Amino acid sequence: MKLVVFGLTISSSWGNGHATLWRGLIRALAAKGHRVVFFERDVSWYAGARDYWRIPGGELVLYADWPDILPRVKSELESCDAAIVTSYCPEAILASERVFDIAPFSVFYDLDTPVTLGRLERGERVLYIGERGLADFDLVLSFTGGGALDVLRRDLKARRVAPLYGHVDPELHRPVAADETYRADLSYLGTYASDRQDALERLFVNAARARPALRFVIAGAQYPKDFPWSPNIWFVRHLAPGEHPAFFSSSHLTLNITRSDMARMGWCPSGRLFEAAACGCPIVTDAWEGLDSFFEPGEEVLTATSTDDMLAALSHSGEELCRLASFARERVLSQHTSAHRADELLSLLNSSHRGATARSTLAAEA
Repeated sequence: MKLVVFGLTISSSWGNGHATLWRGLIRALAAKGHRVVFFERDVSWYAGARDYWRIPGGELVLYADWPDILPRVKSELESCDAAIVTSYCPEAILASERVFDIAPFSVFYDLDTPVTLGRLERGERVLYIGERGLADFDLVLSFTGGGALDVLRRDLKARRVAPLYGHVDPELHRPVAADETYRADLSYLGTYASDRQDALERLFVNAARARPALRFVIAGAQYPKDFPWSPNIWFVRHLAPGEHPAFFSSSHLTLNITRSDMARMGWCPSGRLFEAAACGCPIVTDAWEGLDSFFEPGEEVLTATSTDDMLAALSHSGEELCRLASFARERVLSQHTSAHRADELLSLLNSSHRGATARSTLAAEA
């Protein structure tokens, strides 16, 4: 297949989770002989932190102005098997119009489904979805499963919906030697988000204050100056994907916190969960509906809702945590790699395409 993607970014992992997911997925697709052309607007905040330039077996097309790239868009869509427009793509609505007119098969991939639906519920404008919602796409993919799929059908008129969850590239994310820079009794990796702050203070900051002899490390972008640091919390401003294995491999335990809209919807495993597990790092996570479909709480991951829960997690022996980490890594490698998601995507595209062709044939015969 040749796939054309109009996305937020693949070239920079700074302050977003899209890039790492696309890199793993495209690498897996290329290994299976498929080609991806990725269109990305060349914006200054990503250009200044670019850490990826070439797509394996495909092409990255950076553009400054949408009108200037239209001939290239037309050419690529005419020769593709399917085109994918993603959430937070700056030209999502304009790109969708071209996709509907030219591409043989259209897909919308919402990598931020709970955020999208939460904004719509609050009456806020979602810049990457047009007036007709998702009704004109042949297939809608969602980063979140469960009830979110029903809402996409009901409120955004999606005709066919399927989850395409997060994943990890085990060739990049694997156990490596520990790095003293990242050594932590408890670590947290994530871009700052105001709707995660309460949980971060409850599960991380308060635990750090209660255990001053332990070392806590936060890595991520966009943290404000008034963040409630304590003397035993170390900060890494931005961590490129290539450094994630060393970060997780240097942690006694790592924390996962889900954004509030995602936790409310459930069925929302973050890429960080899979990355940490693939690196053999023990995980403690907030709890949400559907978690047990990805990891077994108490056997593969620990869960925490309060500071006391976190302190109890920190009191586990190294042997207990190693056992958890080993089971979680086995689970990820058997079910949640980028290769698994590539297979799921290809299966969805093939089955949806056959269904669309059959419907078109029946309509023509009628």
